[in-house]
Amino acid sequence: MTVTRRHRAAVLGSPIAHSLSPVLHRAGYAALGLTEWQYGRHEVDEAGLSGFVAGLDAAEWAGLSLTMPLKRAIIPLLDEVSPTALSVDAVNTVVFGPDGRRRGDNTDVPGLVNALRERGIDTVETASVLGAGATASSALAALAQVCTGEVTVYVRSAERAAEMRELGERLGLKLRTADWADGAAALAAPLTISTTPAGATDAFAPAIPGAPGALFDVLYHPWPTALVAAVEGQGGTVLGGLDLLVHQAVLQFEYFTGVPEGPLAAMRAAGEAALAGAS
Repeated sequence: MTVTRRHRAAVLGSPIAHSLSPVLHRAGYAALGLTEWQYGRHEVDEAGLSGFVAGLDAAEWAGLSLTMPLKRAIIPLLDEVSPTALSVDAVNTVVFGPDGRRRGDNTDVPGLVNALRERGIDTVETASVLGAGATASSALAALAQVCTGEVTVYVRSAERAAEMRELGERLGLKLRTADWADGAAALAAPLTISTTPAGATDAFAPAIPGAPGALFDVLYHPWPTALVAAVEGQGGTVLGGLDLLVHQAVLQFEYFTGVPEGPLAAMRAAGEAALAGAS
């Protein structure tokens, strides 16, 4: 999945004004002197996706980054979808081949794995996931590569529990579900991935175990969350949404530009600066 002659890319979604993807990708271009490359941001909803993609000039465009609500809506418009993306039914990256074919991939899953490995978390015996949405699906796919034992997913409804068990079976995970109300117990595992919106896990912060494991909270604003602050205050390892965002963006950068190793440090620094300026 390398492209060498195209020079345009963009992130699509709705809403999209908050996206840090342009900041990260443009910082990567600047770091490597790729002055001809452009990375934009476009407000596109599900109804407008097909028309937008059809209107792209295949001679100029290298690829697209996709955020909600487009990660599933894009799939029928693609010529090929990677096994990783198929496993979670979500595409966040589209690469345009020299022949015009559109290949969909998911860099959230390897981005999660790479972020954990960067912090020395290569393997855990058990793990927990808070939440059961699209990001939780990516978390489970990542844990299929990291966790050797049981994964517990804390959910709010029986319907979501059934969906997570089905996905766990497809991924080959030993998975059980637990009630959301017991979510504070998740932190007893060596690794917990929180995939919920801002404020959803705040009530768990006062009740976490005395020696919490590592917490990967996929939020980056507001930061730190109450749960992150509680875990960090008790000596636990914490990772945040910027870790995921940067690692998945580096993979996209490599796919779009054909550069074999994206400038992780420069992209991270740009993300940190942008978040500091927004706070």
